[in-house]
Amino acid sequence: MEYDVVVVGAGPAGLSAAIRLKQLDPSLMVCVTEKGSEVGAHILSGAVFDTKALDELIPNWKELGAPLNNAVVKDKFVFFLTSVLSFILPNFMIPRPMHNKDNYIVSMGNVCRWLADQAEQLEIDIFPGVAASEIAFKEDGSVKGIITGDMGVDADGIPKKSYAQGIELCGKYTLLAEGCRGHLGKQLIEKFCLDENSDPQHYGIGIKEVWKVLPEQHQPGLVVHGLGWPLMESGTGGGTFLYHADNLEVYLGIIVDLNYSNPHVSPFDELQRWKHHPEAKKYIQGGERISYGARAIIKGGLNSLPKMSFPGGLLIGCDAGTLNSVKIKGNHTAMKSGMIAAECIVEAFKFGDSAAGELATYETAFRSSWLYDELYKSRNFSGWMHKFPLLIASAFIWIEHNVFFGRLPFTLRDRTPDHLSMKLADECQKIYYPVADNKLSFDKASSVYLSNTNHEENQPCHLKLKDKDLPIKFSVGAYDEPAQRYCPAGVYEVVTDSEGVDTFQINAQNCVHCKTCDIKEPSQNIDWVVPEGAGGPNYSNM
Repeated sequence: MEYDVVVVGAGPAGLSAAIRLKQLDPSLMVCVTEKGSEVGAHILSGAVFDTKALDELIPNWKELGAPLNNAVVKDKFVFFLTSVLSFILPNFMIPRPMHNKDNYIVSMGNVCRWLADQAEQLEIDIFPGVAASEIAFKEDGSVKGIITGDMGVDADGIPKKSYAQGIELCGKYTLLAEGCRGHLGKQLIEKFCLDENSDPQHYGIGIKEVWKVLPEQHQPGLVVHGLGWPLMESGTGGGTFLYHADNLEVYLGIIVDLNYSNPHVSPFDELQRWKHHPEAKKYIQGGERISYGARAIIKGGLNSLPKMSFPGGLLIGCDAGTLNSVKIKGNHTAMKSGMIAAECIVEAFKFGDSAAGELATYETAFRSSWLYDELYKSRNFSGWMHKFPLLIASAFIWIEHNVFFGRLPFTLRDRTPDHLSMKLADECQKIYYPVADNKLSFDKASSVYLSNTNHEENQPCHLKLKDKDLPIKFSVGAYDEPAQRYCPAGVYEVVTDSEGVDTFQINAQNCVHCKTCDIKEPSQNIDWVVPEGAGGPNYSNM
């Protein structure tokens, strides 16, 4: 199938790019593929939403019924000292970019569904349940488009009765908007050496729950961010969030930096015990947990940003790494990166450019935009947080943004990849997490159930081991096989049989597509590839 532009991923970046393309040139043929069962099924974000890009893309979004109904009315920043003690930081101690005036608490899944409606009204073809499994290349090595995954193949690679062969979607330009640690984006970064002049990329894992709370505990528009306990006990970076949405719902969660060193850390269990802190518990006690999900977050910022253009296309949004880590926001930046891409493509088409080479104008347009300015001002965040203790780093970040307005005359670098930061298990203190009480804290199995995750079980495993024996080597020494803890969905287990023989078990059907294993595995032994289309979580309101 031939298109002018093929977009991979119906998230904020991909949909914004598609909409902008058709706004500028209605004659263009544009398609968007989405591996989730529907648009929004794989979207997971906090989310406090900055409307800056949406105001540019669809200025009359209010009149068109965009699902932005809950404006932020109060910011609260809590420093958690211990499991019972905390204090609230005064607003003047918070870095300027972290204030949320004029922002909205939203479900980004619902925002993306609304964007998809706007896209379809512009006659953009959206293909949900279609996984882009391979890159199609031209003879000259440039990108031709993508190849969708075969459907109906059993675990041994043999076609079943339901077999349907994948197709090639060809475009004069291909935009990769797969989100953080995109499967195809990772391949193209390596193939074209797009990161040769960049720092290593840095990541976190975000784990989120949605609660229905009691009316007397609900404060619509309240945004609570937290630092300190429990992560600081293991020297792990990150923080917590708790947002009061509408309909008596509270979005809460934790972001754990994936440069942590203690292999005994379990991000999932860190969230479960944080909910027992009095400052968190007071908002959700007596309520009901109604949804759960997890997703890796790209946070290296400008220093880790790869070259975003390649022969035949562009990386946009979190496939490249445009999140503003100081603001803890990546949706508006992803949207803007997609809009810039669309504008450059339309300009190229005016001059007869059919992607024979790279879209070199993107770099110039990106550097002259407010997106670049935002990322430049926040470029030192990872450096501060990864090189200094929490309180010192926080002080430096405050000084940089409240005194120097993000314009310090130097740039901090962090050139250690996250997966190389882990220490050996016997060098670190073991962490004993409390048993779930099934009121505030829960286990992984019941959590995955709430994510509505589903995969066709008789299909090739989408979690590929480069060395199938390596996990067991890790389980008996070295890192105490950390995959069984860093995975928030119970995908990886070390099972011991009656004769005392250990087996590394992969429960691929539990995978919520967070990509943490692909990022954090110390040996980089796990390669996450796309399963059949429509597999994975089915988030309804995340």
